[in-house]
Amino acid sequence: MKLVLIESPYAGNVERNLRYARAALRDSLRRGEAPLASHALYTQPGVLDDALPDERRLGIDAGHAWLPHADTVVVYADLGVSEGMRQGVARAIDAGVPVVYRTIGYLS
Repeated sequence: MKLVLIESPYAGNVERNLRYARAALRDSLRRGEAPLASHALYTQPGVLDDALPDERRLGIDAGHAWLPHADTVVVYADLGVSEGMRQGVARAIDAGVPVVYRTIGYLS
């Protein structure tokens, strides 16, 4: 299985964006990939609070720590590409990890 880091929106309409992240994870799994969407994992209640800058940074850094192990970064773009997603893409490019853009026909 290919190890895939998922980039999808989080901030803003968090409830909708988490539904979308779950749909992206499902899509990736159905393609035979082993995906990680750290923003959907680390922001669960009791883990990290994205509203606190130090905790947000910790979550971003922890997610990006997986980058050297990823076969690819997949940007799920149905809802647009946020600034945080652009930063993730830039880090992937700097690390030499391929970046793929996908849409899944998601209508919130």
